[in-house]
Amino acid sequence: MNKPRLHVFKNGLKVVLVPCEAESVAFGLFIASGSRHETEKTAGISHFIEHMLFKGTPSRKPIDITRAIEGRGGNFNACTGEESTCYYAHMPYEYLNEAMDIIFDMYLNATIPDDEFEREKRVVLEEIKMYSDEPDAVAFENLQRSLFPKNRLGASVSGSAKSLVPLKPEDLRRYITTHYAPSKTVAVVVGRFDEEKALEEITRNIAECRRTASGFKNVKGVDFSIAPVREVTAAKDVQQTQLALGYRTFGINDERKYAASVLDAVMGKGMSSRLFQEVREKRGLSYDISSRMQFFTDAGMFTVTAGVDPTKEALAVKTIEKEIDKIRSKKVSASELNRIKEFMLGNFRLSHERVVSKLFFYGSTLLSYGRLMTTEEQVEAVKAVSSADVLEVAEVIFDPANRGYSRVVPKIME
Repeated sequence: MNKPRLHVFKNGLKVVLVPCEAESVAFGLFIASGSRHETEKTAGISHFIEHMLFKGTPSRKPIDITRAIEGRGGNFNACTGEESTCYYAHMPYEYLNEAMDIIFDMYLNATIPDDEFEREKRVVLEEIKMYSDEPDAVAFENLQRSLFPKNRLGASVSGSAKSLVPLKPEDLRRYITTHYAPSKTVAVVVGRFDEEKALEEITRNIAECRRTASGFKNVKGVDFSIAPVREVTAAKDVQQTQLALGYRTFGINDERKYAASVLDAVMGKGMSSRLFQEVREKRGLSYDISSRMQFFTDAGMFTVTAGVDPTKEALAVKTIEKEIDKIRSKKVSASELNRIKEFMLGNFRLSHERVVSKLFFYGSTLLSYGRLMTTEEQVEAVKAVSSADVLEVAEVIFDPANRGYSRVVPKIME
């Protein structure tokens, strides 16, 4: 298997070529433009643009775009986050050029037609309503907002009716021109393909693009002196209490991130994790409980989520906090540490059997670190984590001053 190859164009576009054994190929564009780059007035515009890029170009109608991919058995999707937006296609390997041509056409030439704009705006507003009806989504979004007050990192990726309704097609066109620049974009090709031919096709599509990120502003850093909101409660027509407990912490460029990821796996990844065993298996307090360690450029957050009987909420939180206290005060045993590492590395390797997983690994890491990171580097970094490292990072992460708590409760408890 050939090693990943990085090519940088004069206009700033970074390209990662990852040939591997497969019957398919995935191509994607990762743009450093997400909800953190917005203002209160433009909140949700990145996510709205993600929707609108599928709505046609001068040479393609919306149906032409979807049929060209799906008609060949491929998958086509996009996603928007706090710090990036991604568009990708997964195709039988013979159709890589078509996938590239379509995605670059969307990226460079989206027309944002007026009729499609108004129709899709209604779709996005319905999507926002849909998530507001999901108690786990509400609990998590409220927790993130409470952990990062007065920062765009705590804002909803989807925006709101207040910010979206006033938007006009020209607002999106202008935003694309100033944010969708090659210097802020990473292209990734993974699967079965000819490297030189793929590079030629990318060159043909975008080498002459001279867009600059003239309107691009650096994100406002997290001010850790501003305390999180201690508790947020929302009432919904539900039977369970959905809880989300979390701590804000350091960002992705901190070397302790690997120890933090191991800590996360110990606490709440899989059925063998401490939280799953204590909260579900031993006490029967929740059908599903898990943790998540998430990193951004300058900050991160460790979160625990679960749905519980309203009368058992206090006991569930007490049990979670008991496990947090335990990992802060006592080293993880050598046997547990080795088991967790095997679990993590096994999952990592198995996920990399899939070309789309590889695509996201190389696209997201290059955007985050500004350099090509290999899977071997990640594996070795996890292997190097010691019990002492986990204990040390637990003390840093589980700082009571950086704790927040969010709950969605049945209306009768309001």
